[in-house]
Amino acid sequence: MEKTANHMNRIIAQTGVLFALLMASSCGDKPPAMPAAPPPVPVSLYTAATGNATYFDSYPATVTPLNQVDIRPQVSGNIIGIFFADGQHVSRGQKLYQIDQQQYRGAYEQAEANLNVAKANLAKAQQDADRYQELAKQDAIARQTLEHQLADLESARRQVEAAAANVSSVQTNLKYSVITAPFEGTIGISQVKIGTAVYPQTLLNTISSDDPMAVDISIDQADIPLFTAYLQPKPALKDSTFSLVMTDGSIYPYPGHLSLLDRAADPQTGTIKARLVFPNPKKLLRPGVTTNIRMRHNSGEASLLIPYKAVVEQLGEYYVYVVGENKRATQHKISLGTKINDRIVVKTGLKPGEQIVVEGVQKLRDSALVQVGPPKPPAK
Repeated sequence: MEKTANHMNRIIAQTGVLFALLMASSCGDKPPAMPAAPPPVPVSLYTAATGNATYFDSYPATVTPLNQVDIRPQVSGNIIGIFFADGQHVSRGQKLYQIDQQQYRGAYEQAEANLNVAKANLAKAQQDADRYQELAKQDAIARQTLEHQLADLESARRQVEAAAANVSSVQTNLKYSVITAPFEGTIGISQVKIGTAVYPQTLLNTISSDDPMAVDISIDQADIPLFTAYLQPKPALKDSTFSLVMTDGSIYPYPGHLSLLDRAADPQTGTIKARLVFPNPKKLLRPGVTTNIRMRHNSGEASLLIPYKAVVEQLGEYYVYVVGENKRATQHKISLGTKINDRIVVKTGLKPGEQIVVEGVQKLRDSALVQVGPPKPPAK
């Protein structure tokens, strides 16, 4: 009986709780409201479009002459004449310096005199030999006497040859006393003045060719196949050109071409030297100037280009948000190509004409509702 009474008490208590809840509901109490939907994210759009994927690679470069030589004398003496102005453009064979010729002219005249004496002795020996040969035919002289005379004749010939060689030697020294330009180019500042005593290996000046000029760059050995292709005269490569950036930032007005790749790469740096050649009619390029080479790339094919800031990276993969007619931003996975300044080539995952988010990307989630601002046109 006691258990039955307890069970009835619990039923009465639960019924009271339910009655209280019903009364509270009838008095106007409401259940908690559901959270409101987030407001649309304000964004700006960009219309994806195709264009030529043109871009530039830049390489530090040094201007160098195609031909350069230090001018040094071959003989000793005092400088008695300088026949150019420092920095002047000179022609091949133009007279540059003259060394005092007095000693060399005297030696040349002495050698000429010795040659004439040797020729006279040879003529006399020849006459004696001819006479002795006639006498020998008549058995009028001993055979030994004829042989001695023929030996004297041969000795006279050798003396003439030696004297002629000496004349040639001193004549060369006389010629070397006048120093001329070995090729056309620009000569530098003279290292000697009139009256300076000079010797072989004394540096007098430096002359270098000035039109055209070479520009040397170092490229990574991985780029050897690309640059080797630029050496080949293929029409497909005409869209890629080399230009030179001057020290003031301006572009050199004459295009260049790739002339050669060095015979070997540097194993320490993993680079190889490439030489380009540029016309230099106005002498704007000077040896030793450091500058930059721009190599222009143009695939010749239409590529899909978008602003790089529209790209979102997640765990090594790349996405953009595409906005459709429902005003929702849908995440699209894309594959990327070459980055060109502030734009990048999209290989797959996007179609021309689709509108992508370029501003407000950081606040977006997939399928988020957006509030669209004025679309940005494709960059030209």
